[in-house]
Amino acid sequence: MKLPLWLSALSATLLVQVVSSFAAAAVPLLGPILTLRWGLAPQDIGYVSAVVSAGICWFLACGGVMLGHYGPIRTLQFGLLSVAVGLAILSQPVIAVALVGALLVGLGLAPNTPAGSQILMRAAPPEHRTLVFSIKQAGVPLGGALAGLAVAPLVLTFGFTGAIATVIAVTLLCALSVQGFRHRLDEEKGPQNPAWPRLFLSPSSLTRSARVLNSHPSLPMLTAMGVSFSITQACITAFTATYMVTQHGKSLAQAGFYMSVLLAASTLARIFFGWLADRLGTGLMLLSALAVGAGGAILLLVWLAAGSPWLVYGCMALVGATSMGWNGVHMAELARASPAALIGEITSGASLFGFVGSICGPLVFAVVASKTGGFTWPFVLVAGQLILFGVFTLGRRGIATLIR
Repeated sequence: MKLPLWLSALSATLLVQVVSSFAAAAVPLLGPILTLRWGLAPQDIGYVSAVVSAGICWFLACGGVMLGHYGPIRTLQFGLLSVAVGLAILSQPVIAVALVGALLVGLGLAPNTPAGSQILMRAAPPEHRTLVFSIKQAGVPLGGALAGLAVAPLVLTFGFTGAIATVIAVTLLCALSVQGFRHRLDEEKGPQNPAWPRLFLSPSSLTRSARVLNSHPSLPMLTAMGVSFSITQACITAFTATYMVTQHGKSLAQAGFYMSVLLAASTLARIFFGWLADRLGTGLMLLSALAVGAGGAILLLVWLAAGSPWLVYGCMALVGATSMGWNGVHMAELARASPAALIGEITSGASLFGFVGSICGPLVFAVVASKTGGFTWPFVLVAGQLILFGVFTLGRRGIATLIR
């Protein structure tokens, strides 16, 4: 039986999102092992996360020509192949070589945003668009949660090399699995351009990404909000496992369970917040409230991290739901504010700036951690910037809305 177009679109994009996120989450979860192999301090895994984010930014800025040339499904398949090759290189014991692998991982993860948006905007029912986007984006923490449950047992069973090989095999299998969706979902391609590799390397593509974000008055604010959340999410995913292992004496397996709870909570939260935003008719106020709540949750986690494991599990769930449950609502709000012809470009442009935050956040976090000798103050700073931004946007938009 032939699936409805929207269900085919959601199935393909969700599968790729889950597997890509599973592969990406394996990197920080293996952080203590990787940094030991490279002879680096534990917090230096943040530099690897920054290089991954740099690869994502590169594709978001310059990858539109590739997406138009091949279509979204084929581009997603190329992305999965890049992730697999990148993981193989990243696992090498020489840090200079490993950083090349991290860049390839980032290039492979990036197509999920523009390709997924292009597919879902065409196929999703308008009255449930935010929910559909949020279900797709729920694949990010779901893949991370699965990694949190699986990576440590894989290391214990097969060793480090066997664990990396398993993640690579799953990634390649996914690339083959979505081949069946190409006929229906790659029908609408952009102009064929055999010169796309040259344009992919062109710096001029960066200016286009910035210009399109001025096409609606609310887009700069939404973009800035995405940057603030992206800084927080990048630091939470890059450092939480290492923080629990090195500063609170948890085992790698225990840290993986904590991350699984955090990511599972964010999976459910993304779907719930997508449903709630559809009922409210707008997600802007919801995003502002989440920013304040997420900052408070991070501070609570730092305060209680040395306490009862059940308190830590509760804090992890709260942090995951608030600081990582925003993405689907944000994507749908960007689409809502965008001119129809520019939805894909605006989504890529806003995501590009978000991933710039994902680069800068872990870098600053690592520097502050090295200066202060721990992870506490960096987490406080991350929470503080998110709270300040949430209060600012609530004050600017929320009060005016209540008065009206």
